[in-house]
Amino acid sequence: MPKDSGIGTSPKRREDIRFLTGNGKYTDDINLTGQSHAVFARSDVAHGKINHIDISAAETMPGVLAIFTGEDFADVGGNPAGWLINSRDGEPMKEPKRPVLAYGKVRHVGDAYAAVIAETVLQAQDAVEAIKADITELPAIVDMEAALAGGGFVHDEIETNQCFDWGWIEDNRAATDAAIKAAPHVTTLSLVNNRLVPNAMESRASTADYDRGTGDYTLYTTSQNPHLTRLLVCAFVLGIPENKLRVVSPDVGGGFGSKIYHYGEEALVLAAAKKLCRPVKWTASRSESFLTDAHGRDHVTKIELACEKDGTFIAFRTDTMANVGAYLSNFSTVTPTFLHGTLMAGNYTVPNVYVNVKAVFTNTAPVDAYRGAGRPEATYSLERVIDKCARELALDPIELRRKNFIKPDQFPYASAAGLEYDAGNYDALFDKLEGIVDFGGFKARRAESEKGGKLRGLGINSYIEACGIAPSNLVGILGARVGLYDAATVRVNATGNISVMVGAHSHGQGHATVFPQVVSEMLGVEENSIEIVHGDTSKIPFGMGSYGSRSLAVCGSAVVRATEKIINKATKIAAHMLEASESDIDFKDGKFSVSGTDKSVAFGEVAFKAYVPHDYPHDELEPGLEETAFYDPANFTYPSGAYACEVEVDPETGKVTVESFTAVDDFGNVINPMIVTGQVHGGIGQGIGQALLENCTYDENGQLLSASYMDYAMPRASDLPFYTVDHSCVTPCTHNPLGVKGCGEAGAIGSPPTIVNAVVDALHSGGHTHVTHIDMPVSPARVWSAINS
Repeated sequence: MPKDSGIGTSPKRREDIRFLTGNGKYTDDINLTGQSHAVFARSDVAHGKINHIDISAAETMPGVLAIFTGEDFADVGGNPAGWLINSRDGEPMKEPKRPVLAYGKVRHVGDAYAAVIAETVLQAQDAVEAIKADITELPAIVDMEAALAGGGFVHDEIETNQCFDWGWIEDNRAATDAAIKAAPHVTTLSLVNNRLVPNAMESRASTADYDRGTGDYTLYTTSQNPHLTRLLVCAFVLGIPENKLRVVSPDVGGGFGSKIYHYGEEALVLAAAKKLCRPVKWTASRSESFLTDAHGRDHVTKIELACEKDGTFIAFRTDTMANVGAYLSNFSTVTPTFLHGTLMAGNYTVPNVYVNVKAVFTNTAPVDAYRGAGRPEATYSLERVIDKCARELALDPIELRRKNFIKPDQFPYASAAGLEYDAGNYDALFDKLEGIVDFGGFKARRAESEKGGKLRGLGINSYIEACGIAPSNLVGILGARVGLYDAATVRVNATGNISVMVGAHSHGQGHATVFPQVVSEMLGVEENSIEIVHGDTSKIPFGMGSYGSRSLAVCGSAVVRATEKIINKATKIAAHMLEASESDIDFKDGKFSVSGTDKSVAFGEVAFKAYVPHDYPHDELEPGLEETAFYDPANFTYPSGAYACEVEVDPETGKVTVESFTAVDDFGNVINPMIVTGQVHGGIGQGIGQALLENCTYDENGQLLSASYMDYAMPRASDLPFYTVDHSCVTPCTHNPLGVKGCGEAGAIGSPPTIVNAVVDALHSGGHTHVTHIDMPVSPARVWSAINS
């Protein structure tokens, strides 16, 4: 193989030329002949009883083709949660129906109760204004503690605002309680993991078409997971035969989890397209995105760390309230439970862990997985309480972590939170971090900051995450309603070029570059001869999309397995062509040869022969060269890392400036170092945004106060430092064929506690020792208030 191609090299992203030259094709770019437009009437109150929706005036307005209300969908299914979670007493979770359009009640600001279909967007908007909604406003349920106390219900039919009361691992509860009670030292910390709005660059959009001649539907939509969308629409919501619905997810401008899920707008445009027998298009405004995209995080947690006086960890115990909003989104029940609670041992040898999570319905937008999905919440709680413990015991925070790390000779390691880590070397990560960061020079840098009237702080963090959620047989036992495998088809065409159809979806990950690197390495062909096909359920095998840093570890492994099948069949064809035994055929660098001879054929010749089988032994060998593989992982993968940052705090204003940030990660084997670095950069940027700036805020009436970029602070280039990123510490995953672990979420997991640890350290250096914690976002107002409290 040429040195500039294949696994471990950094070819430029092939898809970027298309995007940079304005030739991307997003859902809103798709315009079908005769299409009409949908606009939704949305609630301006957080909680209200729908008495009557008067559409009579709107129906007569110019261009109006149809108007739908919740009554039109009263008899169809609801959008389900993807995981069934039982409470710790064994009681199944509460799962109230999530309708296509609100019916009976509206449950959050932005909840859609009607939709107008018109010839133009402006005509539809005018008609929405003419709809008269008689809604009796009810007291909004916004605060989680108040919601659990009762006095009103988001869903009257379940007579509670608690979805579930989950304990993990329940058999550990008594031992953990006893260990904490008897411990020489216990550090306690209460904290909030702030609610976030995903803010993908492209807003959600859907266009539906219906062919009344065949009964076929086509849905173009902004989805990270087109097969899941098709499954949910067909099996749970509208009951369309699955073979009659094609879902196409073209270029998608970012997702971060918010586009995994099925939303009611997709079902609405499908139903409208059938009724009108013409295409129906909807594109969300930015305001609609703020109000209706699934939000992220929103946990309130109390965590306790019990340890010996020398810092040896004895137990972690957490109590968390997790806001799920007004309705259960598809992954909303697994995010605060199995994606969060199972990581509460961190990368430490702590023997006792118990996690309690109460999921709470409120009159706010639904909350679901957002970049990291449960793992940032776990890491933030752990790494903040560990830092606080180090300060209480006057221990070095790095040495405290090192003291409790799982050591390399202990793998595979069964954590007290129920996972089996297959490989890792956490001390090596800190060794590398200490080699990059000049910790010895920090005192001098702090003194220099103090000369300028600033306080300087150093924050560190060690994280572990679980990616590529699996295996299907285990998650099925834990409540998953779907399998978590993925699939790939490798089609070698007669002229030797290759199409690879994958179940993963690319919306920024670089699949069009990375997957060809894998196939090129295996087949010895040029990367530019390999095309990646994704996002169209009529072309690709049934896969589970992209989320949870799973694309390469799961779908990439399916690509490997399918390519291995290609090699096996091509070897049979080559043996026939070379008149040799199959066992005598060697394959290397794109050439099949007979061992011990100079007889050989190139891969391209074998590919052509596969489709021109004039002299095939057809009873032994089929024509064609195309193979499919489904891959179901044996376990999660476990990336890990060590992060450090330095901040300056202006005590006069409370402003925090991130001066430097270093990320050292173990992602297992790295296929494309450049793309991995870019993924880490993006994750750190989002993590800094959460730590310092972003905060989704509702008032006591359930009105979203941060509903635009005037009030929701997104990180800008000036808020971010230059990052030092390293992923040279490699412990390959032991159970997938590529040895990869996943990198897409790491930066968003490791950065928030690193930032907050640094801010608290800075304040302590300035004598503000009463400040032990500041909730995110660590805004100037919060820092100033903490200093002056």
